[in-house]
Amino acid sequence: MPPTQPIRLYRFNLSGHAHRAQLMLSLLGLPFEMVDVDLPGGAHKAPDFLARNPFGQVPVIEDGDLTVADSNAILVYLAGRYDETARWLPRDPVAAARIQQWLSAAAGPLAFGPARARISHLFRRQMDLAEPRALAGQLFAVMESQLSQQDWLAGTAAPTIADVALYSYTAHAPEGGLPLDAYPAIRAWLARTEALPGFVGMARSPVPAAA
Repeated sequence: MPPTQPIRLYRFNLSGHAHRAQLMLSLLGLPFEMVDVDLPGGAHKAPDFLARNPFGQVPVIEDGDLTVADSNAILVYLAGRYDETARWLPRDPVAAARIQQWLSAAAGPLAFGPARARISHLFRRQMDLAEPRALAGQLFAVMESQLSQQDWLAGTAAPTIADVALYSYTAHAPEGGLPLDAYPAIRAWLARTEALPGFVGMARSPVPAAA
């Protein structure tokens, strides 16, 4: 049963974490409204926002009286609550375990690899990019190997929340100086994801010039 009122999504428009929540809402065809949080102005540290998420991070959703923070937790909630077909979050234990592996990758090497490199370039933050680049290379090599053999990350016949969790920061990796030219299987997977009904993209940012 769809929600009785639009789900409220608190987001920052350049956040890949927030985008994955927006993408999931759109793919499920759920009514939602977006509330932009002024991260540069520190709105995520204000008392009213910390009451929604004590960690002071976007995204956060409000579904009626329920508040859910953390992008991966939001994916699990939305798929479990509103996808009656269980396509996005299969109940099969093997598929569920594979999805969890990719959610862990999204919170680990994706966040500390491509996402961190993108933050450095986008917001001109000085940081040592050796580790983010190494993590990105390792992650993309694994993804390329898997996607050379199957259409979707979890090896399922249809996309799952694993694909949603990995999409945003992978698609925008070039904005962090991490081109995807050497990964044809990843690029084909990105195109398949972008062709899904209900797909919505994230705002593009400038790609840094090659060194």
